[in-house]
Amino acid sequence: MNPIYETTDARVRAVTIRPARPADLDAVLAIRNHAIEHGTALWTDTPQSRDEGAAWLAAHLARGSAYVAESGASVVGFGVYGPWKDYSGFRHTVENSVYVAEGQHGRGIGAALLSTLITSAEAAGLHVMIAGIESGNAASIRLHERHGFEHAGTVREVGTKFGRWLDLTLMRRQLG
Repeated sequence: MNPIYETTDARVRAVTIRPARPADLDAVLAIRNHAIEHGTALWTDTPQSRDEGAAWLAAHLARGSAYVAESGASVVGFGVYGPWKDYSGFRHTVENSVYVAEGQHGRGIGAALLSTLITSAEAAGLHVMIAGIESGNAASIRLHERHGFEHAGTVREVGTKFGRWLDLTLMRRQLG
């Protein structure tokens, strides 16, 4: 399989972005569950079971909207996009999610994944990509800004985690 994105840039250190496959489930689930247990990117307190993770990944694989970042033989990040809302009027709008494994930040992995998601969504004929970001996540907001996303609004105190209220920053990028 040919990678979607490959670089030997010293900062990124030989990261390859490729379409995800079922065999990536355990690595992706480990990254997701670490984010659930230790961060505010996913607003749930309950780690995902293997069966839940398999169903979630299978839906993205069926759409062709899941990618992983590999460094060596290890999955060091993943990115997906999926329907923003389930109503048919939103069928041309998707929401993205990008996660990088603990200890792998600052290598350009998130940027490579987001770039791949945008390219894939454009090739699929989609119209707008949305990002819903916990407002305190300045690194994710900057990442999306660098990829052409604009601030669409902030909704105050719509989620809670770790005993505090969270604000949601919405960002959007026109595709195509």
